[in-house]
Amino acid sequence: MVCSSFTVYSFDGILVFGLLFICTCAYLKKVPRLNSWLLSEKKGVWGVFYKAAVIGTRLHIAVAASCVCMAFYLIFLK
Repeated sequence: MVCSSFTVYSFDGILVFGLLFICTCAYLKKVPRLNSWLLSEKKGVWGVFYKAAVIGTRLHIAVAASCVCMAFYLIFLK
């Protein structure tokens, strides 16, 4: 059974995907071996991971609040 709130084609799905991507990249930035492998490039296609990690670490309070609000929305309002 596929839940429609997790499809990437809806606005909710895009927000969930973006938040999970930012949180994952910020976590990977804290792991030394993965940081040097995945987040070493700052430009190009691989630079998206670096930029998401920077957003996740600099705006960690806003990202955490957004995750809590999205979880509340998906569990109780959707």
